[in-house]
Amino acid sequence: MDELPPRSPYDKADGPGEEASAPAFNLPPVIVAALIGLGAVYAVQSLFLSASTAEWLAVTFGFSPLRYVYPLSEQGYEWLWTPVTYSFLHGSLEHLGFNGLWLAAFGTPVARRIGTARFVLFWIVSAAAGAALHAAVNWGQPSIMIGASGVVSALMGSACRFAFGSSGRAVSHHIGVQPPRLSIAEALGIRTVRVFILAWFFGNLAVAVGLPLFGDLAGAIAWDAHIGGFLFGFLLFGLFDPAPERDRSF
Repeated sequence: MDELPPRSPYDKADGPGEEASAPAFNLPPVIVAALIGLGAVYAVQSLFLSASTAEWLAVTFGFSPLRYVYPLSEQGYEWLWTPVTYSFLHGSLEHLGFNGLWLAAFGTPVARRIGTARFVLFWIVSAAAGAALHAAVNWGQPSIMIGASGVVSALMGSACRFAFGSSGRAVSHHIGVQPPRLSIAEALGIRTVRVFILAWFFGNLAVAVGLPLFGDLAGAIAWDAHIGGFLFGFLLFGLFDPAPERDRSF
């Protein structure tokens, strides 16, 4: 027999014996659409494109810091869309699966909280935030960055502002009944959040200095885009969150 998840004190039942919580596997439509879209793009990349066409796709829609060294008026418009479109491309099935797993885990509570339209806007801006820090750290480099990791990191940062409540315990979140957003100081005051953030930053900084935490893939991880996305989500989530807040802090 399936066991019902523990209820948040913020959840309300519609009637006697009726739970407001949805099953954990009931992903919001926008998350389902994102996962299908990412999978479809990768399938086209890997199954239907020649090597030269796949390379063109990566160069045209992947993010490269090199573009911003040259005058924008002397090049195409790739500089305009690639800070977002890179987040829809992936280099391997493992890369796609890893990002898809964390997108489902952290994107679900955020999407339920802020709704579809805000989630789409959040994706666009958080992807650009990750690209911006990556460009700042790798200014002028001809590398191509792809993957949704910056967006996923932003979702992780956002979840730290509400997913653990004021007690540090995870609670259920659904549109309509939501706990108040924690201020930055309140979130950092929760031990669970501090441990999560410290472990997350340690992993990314370890990759930055070359520790082989992820085997041969470590050198290909855009740790700076992860950090840019996480900081954006954690510090600026209040700009996208329609739920009540504890104070006036973002």
